[in-house]
Amino acid sequence: MNDLDLRKLRYFVAVAEHLHFGRAAQKLFIAQPVLSRQIRALENELGVQLFVRDRRSTVLTPAGEQLLADAVPLLSGAQALQRRVIRAAQDADTFTIGFMPGLIVTALVRALTDRHPELTVNLVRTTWDDQTAVIHDGRVDVSFVRLPIDSEGLEVRPLHTEPRVVVLTADHALAGRSEVAVADLADEHLLQPPDLVPEWRDIATELRSPRPRVPDFHSVEEKLEHVAAGHGIAFLPLSVATFYSRPDLTHLLVRDIAPNQVSLAWSPARRTPILDEFIALAVNPGPSER
Repeated sequence: MNDLDLRKLRYFVAVAEHLHFGRAAQKLFIAQPVLSRQIRALENELGVQLFVRDRRSTVLTPAGEQLLADAVPLLSGAQALQRRVIRAAQDADTFTIGFMPGLIVTALVRALTDRHPELTVNLVRTTWDDQTAVIHDGRVDVSFVRLPIDSEGLEVRPLHTEPRVVVLTADHALAGRSEVAVADLADEHLLQPPDLVPEWRDIATELRSPRPRVPDFHSVEEKLEHVAAGHGIAFLPLSVATFYSRPDLTHLLVRDIAPNQVSLAWSPARRTPILDEFIALAVNPGPSER
């Protein structure tokens, strides 16, 4: 069996994601006939048909679906390997830290650079969508994450918890309270996956079904814009709601909801003395790092 050609695999993933050879070719900046030839070559190398294609549609075969499931992490791993090799060769004196919204890591960064003045410390702001991906693909050496996460292939060290609040419009009927219970919010439209707030999900499911579809938001800012527009509510860690405070929104403590767990995560395969030192600083901060 021939070795897989990663370039052809990238072409395949583009077609599989778009299910359209023309749009995939545009994304790849190649001509459509070239893309079609590369896909046929990949099918010949594998000895299977990957797509069923006619004038109206392009669909994956069962073999194509399996290849797509395996190809995405394979390509991600190859890209991460390349990134780590380049960093090892060119940026030996660089350390990169990821952090989620609402978390302030300035004191720890200063503590590390005070100990190592020659070290360049970079910072990467992450989201719920990529807070572990940046570790796996080598964009960061360590990251401050908010649970829950998929911890497979990672080491995770708990740091602290913080209360969660509900964010409402400033003119909401509950806005004048200092705190609320989950039951007070059961009739509201939640602008995030209900499984992230099981306390709300379990009560709300009993009261109303079916629920409107939850939109896909990729940033705190998007979510808050929709709350401000009156489209629903959102539960956030207190530090996030405080950081993104605005006059048309208010946030209330939710007394019967689990706090958010903040943790430090890294890949055990890339353990270095600098990483060990930073972990120690984060886990046992001195007064100036808190």
